[in-house]
Amino acid sequence: MKTIDQEALRNVVENVIQRLHTQPTTAQAAPPASSASVPTQVPQPAATKDESCGCNKAPETGGKHGVFSRVCYAAEAAHGAFLELKELGVEGRSRVIEIVKELCVSNAEAWGKFELEETKIGRLDHKIEKLQIVEHVPGVEWLRPDAMSGDYGITLEEYAPFGVVGAILPVTHSVPTLTGNIINMVAAGNAVVFNPHPGGAKSAALAVRAYNEAIERELGIDNLICTIEKPSIETFESICKNDKISLLAITGGPAVVEAAMKSGKRSICAGPGNPVVVVDESADLNKAATNIIAGAAYDNNLLCIGEKAVFVVASVFAKFVQAMKDAGAVQLSKPQLEKLTAVAFNIEQGAGGCSQAVLNRDLIGADASVLASHAGVSAPDSTQLLFAETEADHPYVQKEQMMPMVPIVRVPDFKTAVALAKEAEHGYRHSAIIHSTNVDHMTYMAKAMDTTIFIKNGSCVAGLGLGGEGYLSYSIATTTGEGITTPKTFTRIRRCVMVENLRIV
Repeated sequence: MKTIDQEALRNVVENVIQRLHTQPTTAQAAPPASSASVPTQVPQPAATKDESCGCNKAPETGGKHGVFSRVCYAAEAAHGAFLELKELGVEGRSRVIEIVKELCVSNAEAWGKFELEETKIGRLDHKIEKLQIVEHVPGVEWLRPDAMSGDYGITLEEYAPFGVVGAILPVTHSVPTLTGNIINMVAAGNAVVFNPHPGGAKSAALAVRAYNEAIERELGIDNLICTIEKPSIETFESICKNDKISLLAITGGPAVVEAAMKSGKRSICAGPGNPVVVVDESADLNKAATNIIAGAAYDNNLLCIGEKAVFVVASVFAKFVQAMKDAGAVQLSKPQLEKLTAVAFNIEQGAGGCSQAVLNRDLIGADASVLASHAGVSAPDSTQLLFAETEADHPYVQKEQMMPMVPIVRVPDFKTAVALAKEAEHGYRHSAIIHSTNVDHMTYMAKAMDTTIFIKNGSCVAGLGLGGEGYLSYSIATTTGEGITTPKTFTRIRRCVMVENLRIV
């Protein structure tokens, strides 16, 4: 097993834990009745040394219904549950998914409130909706075997599970990402151990406990879904090293993705993005404005696919600005933008002494009215989105800022728009959007951007089957190339060959 790069791990500590809401939550919301029970402590062996993950295997303090304090015990319990699930076959997996979807939808309002109170980011209506739409995440129906036959016999290829998946969750969508991953991973036949973000760990534990209680009640399997109660950089490292964990699934920023890819395990990584939009002279400007507001304002722009910067051809720039106002967005003047920018970004010294703009994490996912107050603007609480004209090198354009404030860049022509958009996307190859009725322009930008998701004349959420065709997933593996994850993503292909001709033709 390779040793994880310590510098990368220090970056994880700095960028993933310390800066993203690590303070204890003050939320006192009561969990739903289905998930409020306190886990029963079970007898545990005395402390031993676990060579698979390198930690002191002290007695476990939880270990009931999937909530664990130590990775060692969580991985062992998940592996045992995986073996039990194998005995129940595809029908058992299907029932688990039904249970998870039913519980998530029925508890969407309570769990959405709980997560918002814990994380303090985003919008309640969208927190609830993200839990209600997990029904669109594909399950066992996605796994169809492939068969080949010919003069030399018959070959069957099927999609087999890895065993236990170790998954990292973001603070931005703790329970939705957890639930979407469960559906995909269990449909593939796996168990899972989650290392949630510290800022959303209580929400993750709430859902995991409820899911396991229901699964045990119906199918007799506990700990099919596990989570670490108090996640840390040490628990992340233990997941990367543990021998019972065969596959990693990472939804997070560059540092945690880099660390996972150096772990020696196969990693499916949903890394950073900075989705860009181009509006050309042929676009339906009113529709473009409505779609951009709907996407960029969704959960206060926490979506990784959300519109983060818009490049507009000069000939229609003024009309587009008016369309944004008519659709309900609030425009900031240059002085107001400067005032907000001074609060939204901190200037720090980077490598080589160069200064760089760093996000003020306290404003991530804040309401548009809160941002407006920092800009010196009085905006009603119902305001969904702010926008302002900026230059292409502005921090709001270059950073994945995750705030309901969209920069609009005026460009002389379409090809310049695409070139500047490509630069701002930073080669993440995540998501890009065009508003145009010119098919040549659509094709040109799609080829130039080479992103995992490319949307024509729609809101960003159309890329996940919401207002567009397709299926939903909360993990988009851009870094490692798997794309929008499905049950197949978490399988390995097994081939069975019969070297006899049993064909009937």
